[in-house]
Amino acid sequence: MSMNVEFYYRKKIPVTILGATGLVGQRFVQLLSVHPWFAIECLAASEKSAGQLYAEAVDWQMATPLPDEIGQIRVAKCEPDHQTAIAFSALDCSVAGPIEELYAGEGYAVISNSKNHRMDPFVPLVIPEVNSRHFKLLEKQSYHENGFIVTNPNCVVIGLAMALKPLHDQYGFESIHVSTMQAISGAGNQKATKLEVDDNVIPYIAEEEEKVESEPLKILGTFTGDRIANADFKISAQCNRVPVSEGHLENISVKLKQKAIKQDIIDLWKNFKGEPQGLGLPSAPKYPIHYFHEDQFPQPKKQRDVENGMAVSIGRVRECANFDWKFSILSHNTIRGAAGCAILNAELLVKQGYIYW
Repeated sequence: MSMNVEFYYRKKIPVTILGATGLVGQRFVQLLSVHPWFAIECLAASEKSAGQLYAEAVDWQMATPLPDEIGQIRVAKCEPDHQTAIAFSALDCSVAGPIEELYAGEGYAVISNSKNHRMDPFVPLVIPEVNSRHFKLLEKQSYHENGFIVTNPNCVVIGLAMALKPLHDQYGFESIHVSTMQAISGAGNQKATKLEVDDNVIPYIAEEEEKVESEPLKILGTFTGDRIANADFKISAQCNRVPVSEGHLENISVKLKQKAIKQDIIDLWKNFKGEPQGLGLPSAPKYPIHYFHEDQFPQPKKQRDVENGMAVSIGRVRECANFDWKFSILSHNTIRGAAGCAILNAELLVKQGYIYW
């Protein structure tokens, strides 16, 4: 597809946010309201909210104030009749599947945070620094000449896969164990979850362990020309909800196919960069991975906002008696793990010519 990239610096690309009143939808609003390339033209939500001003329909939970001009946008139904190029989907998985397909069929670039299409064979499941080559799958989709669906991974998986990528390329994996401590905001309805998790830890998150065990295999898999051949290692996951507002912490143990030295592992993380960094994309962190040598890091309160919440923080790498190495990682679940990753995907799709206006 042809494009003039400079065009996007003169005129912003209009976008729709589907599921705009939910927590991830609000994060999309917060990030896109100040974006240099994209302009919010439509906020869509359920029929219950449709017709209201956004400021009236939303229970705004972001730390920054809702911009007045965004609050005055009237909420639309999730029907593909908006004059926009991109539909960012923060829809609940109970309704996301058919709505996203409807938009793609009408020519929209659908960039989804929902789980529904993540494992579809012709839908890219992309973290821009990790597997942007998987965008080639878009050529296999048949929704519309210009319409397609791209998905984000699960919020825990994004931080995990970013930490694994340089090690996978250098050493390969035989097996991985993951134990997560996931923030309240990952549950969507923060108020109800906060009551349940207060002075408590919940050792179960519905379907979460299955996602953590399956999605990285597609992300770290190989594009063969017409499909993704999954990576050949196994992951065992245990997922827990903890009383933290934002930021997912994960303890990882890995068994490598080749021997590794601790400093070499740290250097791989410190030097890791991807296509977004080379292109200088607006949402791209300068350093996707930050390593902390202090034993008490990473911590949600201290590191979740590193590089505007778009970087992954890693610490405590050390030898493991049962595997080879173990370490802790932290990522911001609603920024890097959700809306921020989707927006970075959109920026890269613009640069690669898949999105134009």
